[in-house]
Amino acid sequence: MLLNFFKYQGTGNDFVMIDNRKEFFPKENVGLVSFLCDRRFGIGADGLILLENDKDTDFKMVYYNSDGRQGTMCGNGGRCIVAFAHYLGVVDQNTSFMAVDGLHNATMANGIVSLEMQDVKEIKEKSNSLFLNTGSPHHVQLVDGLQDFDVRKEGAKLRYGLYGEQGSNINFVDQAAEDTFNVRTYERGVEDETFSCGTGVTAVALAMYHSGKTNKDSVKIVTPGGNLQVKFKSNANGYDQIWLTGPAKLVFKGEINVES
Repeated sequence: MLLNFFKYQGTGNDFVMIDNRKEFFPKENVGLVSFLCDRRFGIGADGLILLENDKDTDFKMVYYNSDGRQGTMCGNGGRCIVAFAHYLGVVDQNTSFMAVDGLHNATMANGIVSLEMQDVKEIKEKSNSLFLNTGSPHHVQLVDGLQDFDVRKEGAKLRYGLYGEQGSNINFVDQAAEDTFNVRTYERGVEDETFSCGTGVTAVALAMYHSGKTNKDSVKIVTPGGNLQVKFKSNANGYDQIWLTGPAKLVFKGEINVES
């Protein structure tokens, strides 16, 4: 099968994008997805995303981790698929789409995509960290010496040791200013550090506000892949009107021969 694909990245978090509106892609072929995401033998990406038709919204997002298995919500992937849908002419500047965690609204202007995330009702406090779900589960922990921190080693320890086989994404954080945080993330499903994680930086912004590290409801997040902004509103039931904003770019497009 000759497969047409597009490669997108959002602050270094990169994805293989496939227009699957004609439903030709073998969605249960874990090995194929893993191959396409392989950086030596395939295209190379942190994940693969299918754009499909949806009867109630502009389109549907189906996300796979690089291990080939369907994953939970991916924030940067959500921003990238909005850019992809715009490229295909499926949407204009404003859109709503369906993902694994439900409905998302988004806007796009000049290569910057703002994605509305799901409301967050609970943040669990642990001895030296916080845990919350922003469409995907996230552990948030302040550390010293973030630049030289062994994210892969320490992230894997927590991902498996603290959260078991189901696991969690692990975010290590240091504070740069009153409204600015540096973040490095170990992602389950990738099983390594990624350059950026959208649901992760969203979790960090909410966790830092919840713990009193900032009183700002607009937070700048600096990742190895670039800068993101998270805006939100605090209410009696948690947090809503959560928006993740940053660039989403087409890197290249091509075709690849695969065994279906």
